[in-house]
Amino acid sequence: MSGDKGPERVPGFATRAVHAGQEPDPATGAVMTPIYQTSTYAQAALGQNKGFEYARTHNATRAALERNLASLEGGAHGLCFGSGLAATNAMVQTLSAGDHVVCGHNTYGGTYRLFEKVWKRHGLEFSFVDCSDPDRVEAAFRPATKLVWAETPTNPLMQLADVREIAARAHRRSIRVVVDNTFLTPYFQRPLELGADVVMHSTTKYLNGHSDMVGGVLVTSDGELAAQLRFLQNAAGAVPGPMDCFLCLRGTKTLAVRMRQHEANARELATRLARHPRVARVFYPGLPSHPQHELACRQASGFGGMIAFVPGDGSLAAGERVFNRFRLFTRAESLGGVESLVCHPASMTHASVPREARLAMGFEDGLLRLSVGIEDLDDLAADLDHALQAV
Repeated sequence: MSGDKGPERVPGFATRAVHAGQEPDPATGAVMTPIYQTSTYAQAALGQNKGFEYARTHNATRAALERNLASLEGGAHGLCFGSGLAATNAMVQTLSAGDHVVCGHNTYGGTYRLFEKVWKRHGLEFSFVDCSDPDRVEAAFRPATKLVWAETPTNPLMQLADVREIAARAHRRSIRVVVDNTFLTPYFQRPLELGADVVMHSTTKYLNGHSDMVGGVLVTSDGELAAQLRFLQNAAGAVPGPMDCFLCLRGTKTLAVRMRQHEANARELATRLARHPRVARVFYPGLPSHPQHELACRQASGFGGMIAFVPGDGSLAAGERVFNRFRLFTRAESLGGVESLVCHPASMTHASVPREARLAMGFEDGLLRLSVGIEDLDDLAADLDHALQAV
């Protein structure tokens, strides 16, 4: 942040969202970080450069975004990637054949596919357990366990992992803990402060907030791990382009105000769904009826904008009828944009998860997931009521 800083103090979240990691461009004074759309950099002489050689390795727009996201999560190092799965993949690349990972069973379908269909063939082992129970997580530990991968809340059943408790148990065995914080964002939840070693985000979602780029990030305060991840970022090359970094950096500036509106709308819609006669179950940690509501209040400052619910009898037919009747909620994958979306996870985001595994965890065929946007609440509620008339 430019100008006379005055007495040392830690700026608030919204202030850091706008300013952290960025200074006006020294060449022109431009307030917005420039898009450094270049693949290479001139050298003054042999071995003499300005800290930049090749864009896969260094890009000033990406560096600004990495500093910004690290600040928001309260970490020392941020590393951006071309997608959330590329970030996940980089973290897994820190492991070796024979290593074991404990992962939440209700994880994002792409994470499950990457672990089970790709890395398992290369000698890594995975146990998928209910991370809402720390005892089950600990029971899955083996001598070869090197990593716990937890989403909280999970996608789409909105189950919570007690990050502080899981981290304490894992660290006693020198096991790292990674938390996917995509749903709540650092505005509501900061897993590093709860004991996690690494935070992962699909920056495609709330951090960008406008559904116009794809990216991912890992944030940590472990300098040795950050150096290893920085090497993998360059060596494997799954880096985001400068335009995508610029779009995400633009998005984080409004993260605080957007998340407040996402949550305000979602809390009201979840309350209405919970008492709707055509809805069998609602999954939203902000409801007092949620079995982990107390934990949600304890480890996060809000509940976010994601809701899952089961219409009618939970059948595929019931879910399909409601899904097809939405008019304002856009029928689409992804989440976290300013526009409201409705998703049928069983056929979309979680199509790679076997049906028997889904049903075993209470993930019914007709379950629908809402990414509640920032539109007028009355319009969203009217569209939801209209859709549920199909049951």
